[in-house]
Amino acid sequence: MQYRHEVKHEISNLDMLILRQRLRAVMKPDSHAKDGQYEIRSLYFDNMDDKALREKLDGVSVREKYRIRMYNNDPSVIRLERKFKHGGLGYKDCAMLTREQAGRIAGGDIHWMAAGADEVLLRFYTCIRNEGLAAKVIVDYIREPFVFIPGNVRVTLDYNIRTALGCTDFFNPRCPTVPVTGSPCILEVKWDNFLPDVIRDMVQLGERHGTAYSKYAACRMYD
Repeated sequence: MQYRHEVKHEISNLDMLILRQRLRAVMKPDSHAKDGQYEIRSLYFDNMDDKALREKLDGVSVREKYRIRMYNNDPSVIRLERKFKHGGLGYKDCAMLTREQAGRIAGGDIHWMAAGADEVLLRFYTCIRNEGLAAKVIVDYIREPFVFIPGNVRVTLDYNIRTALGCTDFFNPRCPTVPVTGSPCILEVKWDNFLPDVIRDMVQLGERHGTAYSKYAACRMYD
C-alpha cells in the first residue's frame, strides 16, 4: 500500500486563473483530459449514521470511504474507489465496474458481489452488509489535472462543484443539480516522497493554509 502526500486549498477564482497559467507553463496536462479538463460524477456511500461524513467533519485522522466514479458521462469506464486517509497521507485503490454493475449497486442489488474475486469489491460488499452502506449523494464537478514526473506530482483544479439534491440515479442525465454554497475552487496537490521546489513555489503552499474542504461533505449539506 503506497500512501501519497495530499494537500488541499480552497482558492478564489482569481487564484485559479493565475495558477492555471503557471501550471500550464511547467506541468503537462493529464493524458486523460480532453481540452485540458474532464467532468467527474461521483456517487458516494455512507451508513445510516453517516459515519464517513461525521468522521470528516470531526477531523478523524484515519478514515475510509467508498464512491463510484465516472468521467465525461462515459459509462465505458466506471470505477468503484476505496479511499483511505491517514492524516495528510492518502491511498486509493479501485475495481472496474460495468454500467450494469454500477446501476445494480446504486439500486441496492448487491448479492452478486459476494461471488466476485476482486478484493475492493468484496470489501465493499462486506461493508454494505455489516455497516449498512448505501448510496447518499451524487457530486459533479469539472477538473483540470496537471502532472509532473519528478516526485510523481499531480496538481488538480476543481470547480463548478454541484450536488444532485438527494438524487442517486447515477446515470440519469436529467438529475437536477445545484452549485454548492460559495461556488468554491479547490487546488489539490499530491506527491510521493518529495515535492519539487518548482511546484512548491508555484502553488505557494507555504503561504496558504491547507483546508479540510470535502466535496462530499459540502454536497451532503443539502440533504
